Order: sequence, then structure tokens, then C-alpha cells
Amino acid sequence: MSISAYVCLLARKGRRTSIGLLVASFLIWGCADQISAEIYQYVGPNGTISLTNVPSDARYRRFEMDAAQFPSVISERELEPLIRRHSTQQQLHPALIRAVIKAESNFDPRAVSRAGAIGLMQLMPQTAIRMDVRDLYDPEDNVAGGTRYLRQLLDRFHGNLPLALAAYNAGESVVERYQALPPIAETRQYVKKVLRYYRTFLVRDGVITERPISRYAPARSVAAPETSEIVSR
Repeated sequence: MSISAYVCLLARKGRRTSIGLLVASFLIWGCADQISAEIYQYVGPNGTISLTNVPSDARYRRFEMDAAQFPSVISERELEPLIRRHSTQQQLHPALIRAVIKAESNFDPRAVSRAGAIGLMQLMPQTAIRMDVRDLYDPEDNVAGGTRYLRQLLDRFHGNLPLALAAYNAGESVVERYQALPPIAETRQYVKKVLRYYRTFLVRDGVITERPISRYAPARSVAAPETSEIVSR
């Protein structure tokens, strides 16, 4: 599928999809260096947005993305009300969401990975569409989608936090194939990092003492997790 066809497909999937999300999809195809200089857009009569790097019609206009429209790194304190709101909605502990954001983007809403993951919680455009995220760069939208996705993963893996985090990093199908932490060094390091940040935030908030946290997260609770030894696989 061509770049143009893929982006047009995203546009037709729902008119609520933002231009920012459509442009973000180019990252999947390794075209991040073309975003500002070589993308053209055309809005059809029915509102369908077409984006291409090879305009074939005079109605296409050059699309400019101004990085200044996105906020710079946001402090944890500024994000706290947003994190608490969405973590409560998804029945997750705020410290867990903080830990994921810290590991994924270090609180930078403009962060973009080499794989094309975007924003505070580093959502891929495909995941953003599934989670009904309109603007990956918007902290509110990104955290809403990220917490919703993490909630789904925890439910899918029966509250097993390491497996849910591994799926967040490597993909659901990979974890389901192994039914354990996959033998992927990057993913295993990611899980350890998030759990380490999670423990740090829980200790800092006075929720737990300096002890390892449980390998399970409550399936439907906003309470802090019980403390026990993490079983390494």
C-alpha cells in the first residue's frame, strides 16, 4: 500500500481523526524527515482528508507542521491532575501512569520514537485509532488513550502487570504467543524500568515502603498494589 493510500484510509476511517494523527502515521513508513517539507493535503467535499508526498492535483496544498504548536516538556506536577483524572476513570493507580510516562517519553509530549510511537505515553497511530485518540501530541488525548489501552491490557492478562507492560511495549500478540515475558531484551528492560519507576513513585507518595511491588495489579481497583516479591521469568 502506498503512503498516500494508507493515510487516506485512516482519514476515511472516521472524520474525527485529526490531521496530526494522520501525519503521524507517516512515521510508520519511515518518512519522518518528510513531515514538514514534502507533505501535501487536500480536503474533499465530504470532509475526507487526503495527504500525499506526491501531489497529483493542483488542489493539494503544502502541509506545514509547526513544532511550536505543541508544548515542550511538561513537569510531573503540571500533569498530575490529568493523570489522576484518567487513572481514576480506568481504575489504575496514578503512580503507574506516571511510571509509564516517565519510561516512555520522560514527560515530553512531542517525543517520537524511531518506530513511530508518539507523545507522553508513546502510542502508535494504529493504537490511537483503536483508543479513539484525536491528537497524539495533545497531553489530554494521549494520556486518555494510553490509560485506556493499559487498562485493556491489564484486563486481557488478568491483572498481571509485567505481562501488561510487556504487551504495551512489544505488542499483545507477542505476549500471548509466549504467555510469559517474551525473550526480548528491550522489552524485559522496559518492564523492569517501569516497575522501578512505579515503586519509586509509590514510595515517594507514601503508599508503600521500600519493598518490591507485586507482579500483579488489581484488576478493578484504584488502591495501591499489595507488596510481594516480583517473580522473574
